[in-house]
Amino acid sequence: MQRSMVDHLFAIFDQSAELIEKEEDVSYLEALCLTGENIFRETVSQKSLENKLSGLYAHFFQEGMSAEDVRRSFQLAVLKGMKSSTQTQHQMTPDSVVIFIGYLVNRLLSSRQQFSILDPAAGTGNLLTGIMNQSHTDDIRGYGVEIDDLLIKLACTNANLQQKDIEFFHQDSLRPMLVDPVDITVCDSPVGIYPDQKNAETFKLGKVDSQSYSHFLMIEQGLKYTKQAGYLVYLIPNDLFIQDKNKVFHKFLYDEAVILGLLQLPISLFQNEKHARSILILQKKGPHVVPPKQALLAEMPRFSNKEAMSKMMVKLNDWFQHHLEQHNEESHQ
Repeated sequence: MQRSMVDHLFAIFDQSAELIEKEEDVSYLEALCLTGENIFRETVSQKSLENKLSGLYAHFFQEGMSAEDVRRSFQLAVLKGMKSSTQTQHQMTPDSVVIFIGYLVNRLLSSRQQFSILDPAAGTGNLLTGIMNQSHTDDIRGYGVEIDDLLIKLACTNANLQQKDIEFFHQDSLRPMLVDPVDITVCDSPVGIYPDQKNAETFKLGKVDSQSYSHFLMIEQGLKYTKQAGYLVYLIPNDLFIQDKNKVFHKFLYDEAVILGLLQLPISLFQNEKHARSILILQKKGPHVVPPKQALLAEMPRFSNKEAMSKMMVKLNDWFQHHLEQHNEESHQ
């Protein structure tokens, strides 16, 4: 992928957002939403800027550009806007992690010609669209849930510009959702105390270590909306299992799912060690689902370390081939 294409698209997003931000007296991120709407609808809503913006947008669509070019350039613009945003929940999944989770999803669903995918904490849609862009099939039904007004606007804009078929729901994802069970659920899980205690009490994991933690509740909710034998790929805090002092979560997982893997991401990816994450890979229980002979447990090297990553990818591919795909074939015979 040409880096120059991403730079070209980012420059258009950025220049347009800055013009609209100043003219309309809105935040950069809100101006970015308006920019995306203008480009998608092939019109300029800000009549005082029509000449300037029309000239800018005329250069947006280029021969050879891909949905991934659009995602990356839009992500750069969102990151710029988030730097000046005071809302701490506006965080994005690091791009290297998006690519890596896309690889994992591809391997888990390698035999499917079509599948459905849910992200119950969709944010700006970056993780969801990044995974869809890497998939071996275009026949994907996507669902995203997001409670934040601005983030869901950005997610819709992002998906439209990439021409992705994603249905978004603006709600608390720990409330009942109008989503049919999906083949795979992915989530960069929100971490912390869930404020709605009454709703938390309706969950089996409503109290873990005497607290209602969003990150445990999101896993339970994900399993509820995943088909039998479907998969979940979650970014979780490194200390998730340590927090489960009374083994409430351990027992829940034993009853509901099979742990396929746990991959600790490099600490260097995160600004603060306290925010470091691991990738938890689960399979929901169902007919013919049995644990693999060996779970995928690894500490990932820095993604920038090409030699170490190359060795790790050999190990990962070997695990998928010998412990998962072979097992799945035997299960369906």
